Amino acid sequence: MSTENKMFASLPPSCFPDQRREVWGRLFGLSIQEVRKGAGLSIEQAAPLAGIEISEWAAIEDGYVPQDQNRLRAMAAAMEISFDRIAMLVLLCREAWEL
Repeated sequence: MSTENKMFASLPPSCFPDQRREVWGRLFGLSIQEVRKGAGLSIEQAAPLAGIEISEWAAIEDGYVPQDQNRLRAMAAAMEISFDRIAMLVLLCREAWEL
């Protein structure tokens, strides 16, 4: 293997697991933020519609990943999107949930 290939070899999935979860969590949060904005809602409007605290919604957009499927369903309902759309985001960003 050449030196160049060694320099750019991919890191194993177990390398930096906390950072990987953080990056995927942030991507999930940014995606939720875009969907919320597309629905024309502020965090202050969306959170009560979902039955959650404004601070929790803000934390999710900042990269905290909710563990409760019901929370995700409530968020989807608040933004008037199908749960399948959020489920797809979860699948795309699944490494945020992996331990």
